[in-house]
Amino acid sequence: QVPLVESGGGLVKAGGSLRLSCVASLVITRYLTMGWFRQAPGKEREFVSGIGTWSGDFEAYADSVKGRFTIVRDDAKNTVYLQMTSLKPEDTAVYFCAARSGPKSSATRRSDYDYWGQGTQVTVSS
Repeated sequence: QVPLVESGGGLVKAGGSLRLSCVASLVITRYLTMGWFRQAPGKEREFVSGIGTWSGDFEAYADSVKGRFTIVRDDAKNTVYLQMTSLKPEDTAVYFCAARSGPKSSATRRSDYDYWGQGTQVTVSS
């Protein structure tokens, strides 16, 4: 198992920014595919962004966040970040960090990932 802990959520006004962090333990993250998902009230968990292992397998974003969110990994700190800018009320959700053991050409579905954090709440007011 790979414990994942998210932080950085909070309340922000529309147009604002937040940076979410996900710290992994027990493994070296350079060997993990990492991703972010979110779940809004009353909706299913959906893909937000993903990034391949240190070898540069892929970098992907949901259409709804392209140009606004950026995923960054810092393997020296066993951490992956989600930089969120130009936030909209529809971005309100619990954001989950996810990890997959080993490389994959693309990972954009829940079934692509093996491990999950507990989530951090992001609320964007209008």
